Amino acid sequence: MTDLPLATVGALAVGPKQQVLLIRTHKWLGSWGVPGGKIHYGESLRHALLREFREETGLELFDIHWGPVQEAVLSREFHKPAHFILLNFVARSASEKVVLNQEAQEYRWLPPREALTLPLNTPTRRLLHYYLEHGFSTSKLGG
Repeated sequence: MTDLPLATVGALAVGPKQQVLLIRTHKWLGSWGVPGGKIHYGESLRHALLREFREETGLELFDIHWGPVQEAVLSREFHKPAHFILLNFVARSASEKVVLNQEAQEYRWLPPREALTLPLNTPTRRLLHYYLEHGFSTSKLGG
């Protein structure tokens, strides 16, 4: 465990059929969430998000908009003690062809309201509600 909060990026990806991508991962104790991960030192938010998404799903994102900034402090939903600053986004993917890496066990493309029926981790549930309320109406991620 580090004694500093970890800055992370993640996105709710919306595919060409207006469905959202969710992944099931052991890191969040089998609950469903969105792809994302840590920002490397010297890496821009945009680059970190694009890199993490490509590594975890094989997908390319575009039309990236700000979502809610969240915090997860020693969440019991995460597999080990951690303090995360979660920089969330909503983005589009032109493809629904997902190639998972070892971090996720399963993925699903679902209509947003149907996605709410899955056992989501808390930050993802909040991000999904945020998307349902705001869509792509927020500011775009620069740079």
